[in-house]
Amino acid sequence: MHHRPSSGLGKAIVAACLGIGSAWSCTAHAQIYGTVANNGAIVLTNEPGTANLKVIVPAPGPAESATKHATPKPAVGPSSFADVIAEASRATNIPPELLRAVIDVESGYNPKAVSDKGALGLMQLMPETARRFSGGDMFDPRDNVLTGARYLRFLLNLFKENVELTLAAYNAGENAVIRAGYRIPSLPQTRDYVPRVLARYKRLRTSG
Repeated sequence: MHHRPSSGLGKAIVAACLGIGSAWSCTAHAQIYGTVANNGAIVLTNEPGTANLKVIVPAPGPAESATKHATPKPAVGPSSFADVIAEASRATNIPPELLRAVIDVESGYNPKAVSDKGALGLMQLMPETARRFSGGDMFDPRDNVLTGARYLRFLLNLFKENVELTLAAYNAGENAVIRAGYRIPSLPQTRDYVPRVLARYKRLRTSG
């Protein structure tokens, strides 16, 4: 925004304001007032009410302020990935509700999610797991969901369609389930993960 001062004196004050840098900001959300004292010193303030001060920089209006803040993008949800989930379900013969439950718990439908252990994307696949099951770009929703579905199908086959053990293996690795005697390992994270996904899965099947 540009403001034309009413005199050459005002121009000098605006120039001074612009030159001060971080100490004063001419784009602040308050009006800037200024004058020149008898000794030639330039006086600037954002507090009105002092005699002989002129408005040097007006406060921005509501419309101008609004344009400085980008509108947040809407959150990504299940409907954004309905097609690829349906494709993966058909390709692997896994109920779409199970895929959705895993995605929901793993990443909350964030295709760019990265865990502190390095798991990537919607289904939070570790890079080595992705390579085992024909990976691709794990930040690409289609590549990620198809690869995660292939891994789930492998686990379902390994554990004879036992969904609880499959989910435990998805979280802790199939070897951890085998070492536990084909039971859910006593890992706190896995003990929490399996019922959370199962509960979500049951809700989705009921509501669907």
